[in-house]
Amino acid sequence: MTHVKHIVLIAAVVLTTGGLGWSVERFPPPQFETSYVMPSPSTPNPSPGFWQYVDVAVLATALSVSSYLVLKVRSRRAIFGLMVFSLLYFGFWRKGCVCPIGAIQNVVLSFFDGSYAVPLTVIIFFLLPMIFTLFFGRSFCAAVCPLGAMQDLVLWRRVSVPAWAESGLRLFAYIYLGAAVLFAATGSAFVICRYDPFVSFFRVSGNLHILILGGCFLIAGMFIARPYCRFFCPYGVILRQLSRLSRWRVTITPDQCVRCRLCEDSCPFNAIQKPTTAWPTGEYARAKNRLVLLLVLVPVLMVIGGWICARLNTVTSRMHATVRLAERVWLEEAGKVQGTTDASLAFRATGKTIEALYDEASGIRERFIFGGWLLGGFVGLVVGAKLISLSVWRRRIDYEPDHAGCLACGRCFEYCPRERLRRKPA
Repeated sequence: MTHVKHIVLIAAVVLTTGGLGWSVERFPPPQFETSYVMPSPSTPNPSPGFWQYVDVAVLATALSVSSYLVLKVRSRRAIFGLMVFSLLYFGFWRKGCVCPIGAIQNVVLSFFDGSYAVPLTVIIFFLLPMIFTLFFGRSFCAAVCPLGAMQDLVLWRRVSVPAWAESGLRLFAYIYLGAAVLFAATGSAFVICRYDPFVSFFRVSGNLHILILGGCFLIAGMFIARPYCRFFCPYGVILRQLSRLSRWRVTITPDQCVRCRLCEDSCPFNAIQKPTTAWPTGEYARAKNRLVLLLVLVPVLMVIGGWICARLNTVTSRMHATVRLAERVWLEEAGKVQGTTDASLAFRATGKTIEALYDEASGIRERFIFGGWLLGGFVGLVVGAKLISLSVWRRRIDYEPDHAGCLACGRCFEYCPRERLRRKPA
C-alpha cells in the first residue's frame, strides 16, 4: 500500500502542475491569399486535448505497473508483457511521439528561447519517468520505453562486453547528451529526433540512412543487449544518475544471497556487481595516490575538452541555418559558386543587408564558442569521474545489481534459487 500511495501522489502532482499551457499556436498562421495549404507540423499530428490526457494517463499507468512488477511481483514474464504493450502503444500506435528522450530538446529550448511554448504534454513526458526513477529505479527503461523494448525483443545470443569497453563506449551517450543540449539551446537542430534510429520503423517511413542506422542497431542488438540504451541514449544518462538516489531499488534475491552466481550469468547488461575482498595494503596505498593525482587532473581534462570543443565552433555552428545561409551568401558574393539557392534567394528578397546577416551569424558562432567550452568541460568532467571510479573501493558482501546500470529487466529473478523457493506454493 505504501508504494501505491506514493504512485498516486506522484501522478497527482504531475497532472496538476500549473503555469504551463497545453500546446497551442502562440501566433495564428498567416492568411495566404493563394491556394497554399499549411502542412502538418509533425507526425503524428498533435492529439486533441482528450487524447493528450490519454497519453499521459497511459504513461503514468505503465510506469506504475512497471514499478510494481519489478519491485513486488518480480516476474520477468509480466515485465516482458508490459514491454510488448509499450512497444505497440508508444511505438507503433503513437509512432514514437511524444518521447521523453526527444523531450530533452524541447525543455532546453524553452529555457533559452522565451518565444518557444513547450507543450505541457512534453513537460510531463520529460519529468514523469525521472520522478519514478527517483522513487523506484529505472522502471521506465524496464518496460515502458519503446526503443528499449524493440531492442530487448531482438536479443538472440548474448555476447558479453568487457567492463572496460562498456565504460568507454558509454562516454558516447554523455557526448550525445551534451551535443543535443548545445544544438537545442542555440536553436540549431533537434538532433535526437533527427537521428532517432527507430522512429522510421514506428512510422514505416523515413530517410534511408536512418533506416539503415536503425537496422544496424537491431542487428547489433541480436548479440549486444540494448546497444542504443547502454551506449547512446541521452535520456538514459539522466536516469542512470537519478537511479543512484532511488528510494526503492531492484534486488536480485528476495531475502538472502547464497552466492550461486546464476544471476551474474543471466544479466545481459553487465549490471551485476560481485562481492569484494579487502585490497592488499600495497594496492590500497597506490590507489590513494592515484586518486589524489586524478582529482588534480580533472580540471585539466575539463580545460582541454573545453578548448577542443570551442575550436570546433566553425564546424558545429554550421548546424544553424543562419550560419549556413551566411556562408552561402558569402560564397555567392565572392564569386566562388555559381547561381543561388532557395534560401539565399529568399534572403535577398527580404531586403535585409548582407552585413546584418554576417553580424547575426558571427553572434551565433560566439554562442557556439561559449557552448563548446561548456560541452568540452562536461565531457572532461565525465572522463575524470570515470577514471576516479577506478580508484574508489566499495565494500560488497553479496552479488548486487549496479543501481546505475541495472535496467530492471527481471531476468535475474528467474535464475535466483531463493526467488524460486519464494514462489513455491506453501
